[in-house]
Amino acid sequence: MNLRVGNGFDVHRFEEGRPLFLGGIFIEDHTGLAGHSDADVLIHAVIDALLGASAIGDIGELFPDTDNAFKDIRSTILLEKVADELASRGWEIVNVDSTVVCETPKISRYKLQIREKLAEILRIPLDRVMVKGKTTEKLGFTGRKEGVAAFATALLEKKS
Repeated sequence: MNLRVGNGFDVHRFEEGRPLFLGGIFIEDHTGLAGHSDADVLIHAVIDALLGASAIGDIGELFPDTDNAFKDIRSTILLEKVADELASRGWEIVNVDSTVVCETPKISRYKLQIREKLAEILRIPLDRVMVKGKTTEKLGFTGRKEGVAAFATALLEKKS
């Protein structure tokens, strides 16, 4: 077996006037995140975990924020491109585990929807995708409700 593990991390601050997307899901009635794309912090962490495991690069190399082609692009599109690239190189996604760190919004009510969306994009069964929500007990920038952080781990297997 040729197994590879990758990890990803991302953080974005809240910015008025922008929609909030987490894991490809639109979160209504909440301030969005600042970024060149739609600033989906969870998908960005997942992308970096997948790219890290495959040693293809990182999100900034493949989708630089200096390229207007990616201005306000939905991160789901970027994740689809990464999934396609992995498949074309013979990688199978074994599983993805992730944690969203924020005081608000509360992730628990969106977890299943986010898991379903990520599984759909990655073309893997739902039981291979996990999303957890954590707070920092009001400590740090996430505790002060200034933004959202996300961590992700991915396991890939090279198919012959």
